[in-house]
This record gives sequence, structure tokens and C-alpha cells, in this order.
Amino acid sequence: MSTTQTKKSKSIAWLQSLGPGLITAALVFGPSKVTIASIMGADYGFSLLWLVVVAIFFMIIFTTMAARVGIATNKSLLSTIADKWGTPARIAIGVGVFLVTASFQAGNSIGAGITLAEATHTPKVIWIIVCNLLGITILLLKGFYKVLEKIMITLIIMMLFAFIVTMLMSQPPVGKIVEGFVPSVPDKSMGLIIAFTASCFSIVGAIYQSYLVQERRRIRPDLKLTGKEALPGMLILGFMSATVMICAAMVLHPAGIKITTATDMAKALEPVFGNAAAALFLVGLFGASFSSLLGNAALGGTLLGDALGYGGQLSSKMVRVFIAIIMLIGATVAITFGKLPLELIVLAQAVTIFIVPFIGIALFFVANDEKIMGPLKNSRFTNIAAILGLLLMIGLGIHSAIKLLS
Repeated sequence: MSTTQTKKSKSIAWLQSLGPGLITAALVFGPSKVTIASIMGADYGFSLLWLVVVAIFFMIIFTTMAARVGIATNKSLLSTIADKWGTPARIAIGVGVFLVTASFQAGNSIGAGITLAEATHTPKVIWIIVCNLLGITILLLKGFYKVLEKIMITLIIMMLFAFIVTMLMSQPPVGKIVEGFVPSVPDKSMGLIIAFTASCFSIVGAIYQSYLVQERRRIRPDLKLTGKEALPGMLILGFMSATVMICAAMVLHPAGIKITTATDMAKALEPVFGNAAAALFLVGLFGASFSSLLGNAALGGTLLGDALGYGGQLSSKMVRVFIAIIMLIGATVAITFGKLPLELIVLAQAVTIFIVPFIGIALFFVANDEKIMGPLKNSRFTNIAAILGLLLMIGLGIHSAIKLLS
């Protein structure tokens, strides 16, 4: 093999190693994230940009931790947890994650449907059905992981292009952006701070990294993975969140425009920059919605399949059935109610409050088990950062529980 071919092969291998992290970024950056980031920018300008750094820092810690667990063992994460704490722990986590992803799937279906409906001036129900049928069709394709990886990377490129161009059109002042990274808590902003942190610092999304890394290694056993490959994906997740916030800070905040959905953001852009900017933002929103529709369902189906003993591989027929069930649940709820019902939000919040801290703690102890991890065991810095992240997560859970019960 020539030197040029060797370099090309190494470059391809490096890009493929980034796949799991990019998939996680795409599934976490859904329509709810776009909406929250837009509202933050519209209501508080640049002043909450610092929060992106905090949330992404902890997301990096736990995503790379999960990736190292996937690299260190040939067993799935839930199988490893079952070895340490028994089958009930495995089932509780798998079923809990399934319930959370199924509960929020309607939001992804609605986001994708509304985006295409706005762009084409047609009923959203048609597009909700089309998007979910497309998702199930992709699920049935041979080599689902490879297809999923390519689609997610394409959607991330689409989102990056759409949001970066929109931001540049708004011509944000660099000084104001820099000031936004100095921590401050504006009046009445705590609710948004909690919502953004909880959605961006996603333990459920982080643990999926261990499964995705193992899927990638099955396809390319020769890849040398360390867990750090997740870093670019998480940085992109933060960059996209910040970009949307900056757009809203430039366009909506000065005009005092209040929004409740991400499509409101697109409508607000139209009078300022014209139809092209609104359409461009809708392209980015569609990318966020459809990537979450696919990724969220894949996450929930994979962990339920693993919890029930069908394995955590995307090639498993039952795992694919569970993924399809989540898509069908999301489509049905979206068509029936037209929005995410309060009951489902309460269910998802309730499960999240009790399951997510348990998942984070379980991952932490697995990553510190020298028998499992060997040289990939957590460093002292990672442990300190992870403990702070766990305390933050538990604090958010307690706050949500109080709010839920009040």
C-alpha cells in the first residue's frame, strides 16, 4: 500500500471512530433543545451562554466514561451492571430508559412534522406519518448502524450549515458573545437554566455511547478507540446550542419577541432576513427533529432489548422491533393529541427523577472497577468531575420532584 493510500485509510478510520459521538450529539440535539435555546436567547440575550459550557463539560465527562466502558469489555453496559448488581438493576434501567424515550418520542415526531408542514404549507399529520414510515424503513435496511451513522452525520452537517449561516446573517457582536460566557443568573431564569442543563447534560444519551462504540468496533475491529473520540460530537452539540441561542439573542431579544416553539423562531426570522433565512432555520430544525426521532428510538429500543435478554446490538430482530414500537408510539401520540400530553411529560419526568441518577451512579462505579476497566479506569480528575456532575444531577432531580409533587 502506498503512503497516500495509508494516509487515506487512517483518515477514514479516524472519521469512522467519531461516528458514535456524532450520533449521540444528533440524538440529544432535538427540537426541545432548539426550543429551549431559542427561548433563552429571546428572553435573556447572551447572558446564559456560559451554561452551554457547564452542561457540555459534564456531558463530555460521562459520554467519554461510557465510551471507555464499551471499549474495555465485550459485554454490553447493562450486562456488566447485571453482573455487579443483578438482573433487577438491568431490567429497571432498560425499562426506565424505554419509558423515557417513548414518552418524549411524540415531541420528535411533531417537530419533524411541523417543520415540513411549515415549509410546504400542508397538514402536519401527513409529514408525521411520512417521517415515521421513513424511520421504520431505515430500520429495516441491512447494516442499520452504518446507515444510521451516515444519516446522523449528514443531518449534523445540515444543522451546522443552517444555524451557522443564520447566525452570521444576524452579525452578532463578538464582545457581547464573550460577555455571555461570564456566569450570571438573570431574574426568573432558573426554570430555563434547569431545563437546559437537564436536557443537554443527558445521562441517558451518554450511556448509549457504550453501545454505539461496540457497534462501531464490530464493523471495524482494527480501530483503536480510547473514548476521546466522543469529544468532537459533544463540542458540536454545544456549538449548535450556542449558535441557536445567539441567533435568538440577536433577532428576538432586542424586539422583545416571546416564543414558545422553535417554529416561532423561524417565523420571527422572516421579517428580518426574509423567506430564505426562515427556510434555512426550518432546515436546521428538521435535522434536529429527524435525527432525534431516529436516535431516541434506537436508544430506547436497544436498552429495552438488552434489559430483556435480547442483546444490545442493532442487528437483533427484537431490538429493531422495540425501536419500531417507540416510533409508532410517538407517531400515534403526535397524530392523536397534536402535542406532547401532560400525562406523558409527568411520566417521563417521574421516571427520569428516579432512574437517571441511578444510571449515572451505576456507570460511575463500573468505570472505577479495575477488574472491568483495566487501564481505562477513571482518572482522579474524571472522578472529581463525575462526582460534581452526579451532585448536579441529583440536585436537578430533587428540584423536579418538588415541582412535580407541589
